[in-house]
Amino acid sequence: MPEGHTLHRLADRITEVFGGHLVRVGSPQGRFADGAAQLDGSRLLDADAWGKQLFIRFDADRLVRVHLGLYGTFDVVDTEESVPEPIGQVRLRLVRPAGRGGSPAYGDLRGATTCALVTPAERDAVLARIGPDPLRDDAEPDRAWARISRSSAPIGTLLMDQAVLAGVGNVYRAEVLFRHRIHPLRPGRTLRPSQWQAIWEDLVVLMEEGVATGRIDTVRDEHLPEAMGRPPRVDDHGGEVYVYRRAGQACHVCGSAVRADVLAARNVFWCARCQPVFRSRAAR
Repeated sequence: MPEGHTLHRLADRITEVFGGHLVRVGSPQGRFADGAAQLDGSRLLDADAWGKQLFIRFDADRLVRVHLGLYGTFDVVDTEESVPEPIGQVRLRLVRPAGRGGSPAYGDLRGATTCALVTPAERDAVLARIGPDPLRDDAEPDRAWARISRSSAPIGTLLMDQAVLAGVGNVYRAEVLFRHRIHPLRPGRTLRPSQWQAIWEDLVVLMEEGVATGRIDTVRDEHLPEAMGRPPRVDDHGGEVYVYRRAGQACHVCGSAVRADVLAARNVFWCARCQPVFRSRAAR
């Protein structure tokens, strides 16, 4: 599933290519045909993201809500001389016609969990159910801390709960916990406020870099391939990471084998030496 930085990059791209233009809106697949008919020929104003939720804003207070889910993609193309026929199950197609000597542009949405025409009130209701997004300037990290500090659920589960924290996926979850030496099964309520603050601030930095580069890099300079004399990571997800999808490989910091298990129906990765099991003082 795309993580939050991907949705923010997509929102910026949609705004850059279509923002301010009258656009053709269609649904070649047919599942968004009614909504597309209402929007066709109207002006697309901009797009914005909250966590993994994308909202495309049109004139007259109309919005398209998109959630890519596990398999969704939204390809935006502005480098071709003409708009090709749609390929595959395109639920939503945006087209910016050529004009003033410029080339046309199109955007194709496929495989999304959600594509719906919504009102501002319906958007606000969706946002009321999700936690703060580290990539938004208006985020309130104390809202997430209020949930985490009262919960006995593992912090590895809480970080992935979009009602607690919006936009963090499996990669950022595994990596930020490693960077702060916190075991993923540690109960949320046992974290200190300073630990949560450090996690939040780190997520802001890491995810902003993800927006800028389009990949997730979490490894500090001293652990990069060129600093350690090791080969770079080769993975479809790209980026240099500490533990994500590195089960059985040597930890870049201590050399122990990275471990993996299933937590809340998703694979979780950690280093047992760098992220020891939490034991309360009372238990000791």
